[in-house]
Amino acid sequence: MKEKLFTSVQGERKLPENHNGMEIGIYSLADLYPDPLTGKTIGAKQRTEEIIKAAKLADEAGLDVFGIGEHHRLDYAVSSPPVILSAISQITKKIKLTSATTVLSTVDPVRLFEDFATLDLISNGRAEIIAGRGAFLDSFPLFGYDENNSKELFAEHIELFLKLNNKESVTWNGRYRPPLKAVEISPRPVQQKIPVWLGVSGTPESAERAGSLGTGLALAILDGDPNLYKPLVDRYRESAAQTGHPLENLKVAVTGHAFISKTNQQAIEEFYPYHSNYWYHLNCYRGVSVPITRAGFERASSKETALFVGSPQQIIEKIMRQYELFGHQRFIAQIDIGGMPFEKVAENIERLATEVAPVIRKETRKCNG
Repeated sequence: MKEKLFTSVQGERKLPENHNGMEIGIYSLADLYPDPLTGKTIGAKQRTEEIIKAAKLADEAGLDVFGIGEHHRLDYAVSSPPVILSAISQITKKIKLTSATTVLSTVDPVRLFEDFATLDLISNGRAEIIAGRGAFLDSFPLFGYDENNSKELFAEHIELFLKLNNKESVTWNGRYRPPLKAVEISPRPVQQKIPVWLGVSGTPESAERAGSLGTGLALAILDGDPNLYKPLVDRYRESAAQTGHPLENLKVAVTGHAFISKTNQQAIEEFYPYHSNYWYHLNCYRGVSVPITRAGFERASSKETALFVGSPQQIIEKIMRQYELFGHQRFIAQIDIGGMPFEKVAENIERLATEVAPVIRKETRKCNG
């Protein structure tokens, strides 16, 4: 790794004294798409069991974070992240457990806090939340919300959740739920506060909100030039500084699709069917039918882009190039998309934990030492 990759981040941000380098983890959105090579689609029961098994493997391999997403559709297996994470908490020891993401516009903040505070108790202080507005609208009619109020609901719900997170007794008035008058908020978590991140994919206003609220910023970078996301991180930190949040308390995470194989070409060969299959089904929902070509996928997997596909060395270089841009504290990889069989997921967990994570931790610890 060339030394020039690290010079721009040295000394720029004060980090906690116990900083041990970047946290590395994985997350799943639990899609139930057919395996493009066999045509077989596994059921929700098997998918759930495999997700729990993957979390156990990640913990045993020494990864730092495991996340699970929320969807309310039959082509996804998980609608209740805290329930799945609670099951995982009982067979893991150290790995942090987060939603990825919680659709905050359509969940009651009081119920959400109670669920994750309970998760925090039974996991001995490992619960976290990544909150966002989600990619689908299915939860709005399901829970009786108007999708046209999505932004306003999110703003109100995050405001209330952070207040619940801060105080044992809360008085609050809003527009979209009944008021609270000196109510006790229980149980209280093991941690002083449940860590909260806002998921941001490209909206400057969302990055600014995360900074003004003092939450973490979970940046979804799925493709393209990572330089395009630098203004979001800058705006996040500027907004935090303007509202009085100490920069050393802020955290940035990069999340994205990843696949690691022995060589760059082998990774492209193995991952292309699953990546293209994932986007085919997702884009069908959006009314887009243009497929991802093999040539387009190879361009998207090149060393200059944000898609984490390649050999362990290429993945290391991509993470460190982004670290130069963002100075982030966490990287979380989504590695189980498009009907990928569990055997390949397990292989990627092992490669990420044994061949990528140790190098990234060492280099980022060196940069911030």
